Amino acid sequence: MLDLKKIHIGRLIKARHQELNIPIDRICRFFKLTEEEILNMFKQKNMNSDDMLKWSKLLKYDFFRFYSQHLILYAPQVKNSKNGNIALPQFRKNIYTKDIINFILEEINTGEKTRKEAVEYYGIPKTTLYKWISKYNADENSENPD
Repeated sequence: MLDLKKIHIGRLIKARHQELNIPIDRICRFFKLTEEEILNMFKQKNMNSDDMLKWSKLLKYDFFRFYSQHLILYAPQVKNSKNGNIALPQFRKNIYTKDIINFILEEINTGEKTRKEAVEYYGIPKTTLYKWISKYNADENSENPD
């Protein structure tokens, strides 16, 4: 499982590139860069958003999702602002992937967090958490019958 605390975007992009086996000359034309510049991008821990957007389009993969999931896990949103007027759009739902759900359920199952603590810390609706527990713990039990 990927450690979302330490994101190295260049390595992730390189891994996706290797999966798809896209010719490097095609990538060079797409970015209008030399092969050496492209190879240097694979070494970058961080990358500007324009380049990440291009990589996402070229490799048909949302590389921004790594950062979104990092924020869901390690920097939950604050519920209320001080003055109530917020200039930026407020997203109503977080996107919980199977990895995120497994991470949270593992914390609960190992006793690292209680159900109440998980609900408060991650801002998950209580009903959502209980649905995950019944669905995914049931899946786990059916795969590994004792």
